[in-house]
Amino acid sequence: MSGTRKLQVFTGARLFDGLALREDCALVIEDGLIRGIVGLAERPHGGAQHDLGGGVLAPGFVDWQVNGGGGVLFNATPTPEAIGAIAAAHRREGTTAILPTVITDAPEVLAEALAAAREAVGRAPGAFGVHVEGPYIDARRKGVHAAEFIRTMREKDVAQLIAAEAGAMVVTVAPAAVGVDLITRLAAAGLIVSLGHAEASAEEARAAFAAGASAATHLFNAMTQLASRAPGLVGAALADPRVVCGLIADGDHVHEVAMRAAFNAKGAAGIALVSDAMPPAAGGPPVFALQGRRMTRTGTRLISEDGALAGSAITLRDAVRHVVETLGLPLADALRMATSTPARLLRLDNRIGRLAPGLRADLVHLSDDLDLAGVWIGGRKEREAER
Repeated sequence: MSGTRKLQVFTGARLFDGLALREDCALVIEDGLIRGIVGLAERPHGGAQHDLGGGVLAPGFVDWQVNGGGGVLFNATPTPEAIGAIAAAHRREGTTAILPTVITDAPEVLAEALAAAREAVGRAPGAFGVHVEGPYIDARRKGVHAAEFIRTMREKDVAQLIAAEAGAMVVTVAPAAVGVDLITRLAAAGLIVSLGHAEASAEEARAAFAAGASAATHLFNAMTQLASRAPGLVGAALADPRVVCGLIADGDHVHEVAMRAAFNAKGAAGIALVSDAMPPAAGGPPVFALQGRRMTRTGTRLISEDGALAGSAITLRDAVRHVVETLGLPLADALRMATSTPARLLRLDNRIGRLAPGLRADLVHLSDDLDLAGVWIGGRKEREAER
């Protein structure tokens, strides 16, 4: 090893490489990048040797729907500093990549959010883009989104989104607000179009997927449900193998049986767990304001004044724990849905989400009880990375 290279070797834990768990192996990192996974007998003996003493070492979690955390709400403070604070709060819980999410709001808030995301990408650790969840949605399925700002997409909106150059960008839309021609244009420009907050028939959803939409936002929530002769958006998303479905696995947003049905239909390659986190997540206070409306945390539930669910108070680590401990899913499947599947959806899987040569060494170490034991960013332990 030359004096300019930093070699690190991780042993003593099972390794999750993005697809499967691997036993009796070592992870080798050099200069913050993954060099490879080798057998214990073949591991290098120089550099820094880390014996993790059990548990699982996995890629850091990738969360593509994060409204806030640590007491910060992106809509209320659409700045690069807010993105950095939200990313830091979730990073302390094992999520090393986020898309800060701006929900339906005034046009100036969206413009500020896009500018903030553009500035934060590449500067704020963990900020990889932005998720624009509205205003191009359906008022009939608005959830807690402010009705006064919901509208159809116009040509100038398409131009604004394409010109934003804010890293990986997800745009959640409803077919009633965005026609297939505009979906085609957005997808052709490299944006990830997701269907959500939509009163849409299966036929309308299938047309949008054929036009280039590739995801469904928080499956089952704020969308037309599956029925025998009217499959709705839920049915269309579950039936299309091209579509990756976001899922809030907190025990509140989706019934256990519905989650099992989704996992059985899509597999770990077709479900990307999301937190849909609001400010109380990752250590924030239990009460916050969303566009002037009081929201309160009760357990993991966030409730508006009129009793509607308002995002969640979980992180992706909580979601992983829930699908393993409550649903009994294999740990490898749970981890895949929090790492390589969302990274693939966001087209970031050549950078993060797997333990593969050349990818950045963003790592999370979980104990055998799925408690957090350590986080690394580019091969640097979390406390060091924040200095």
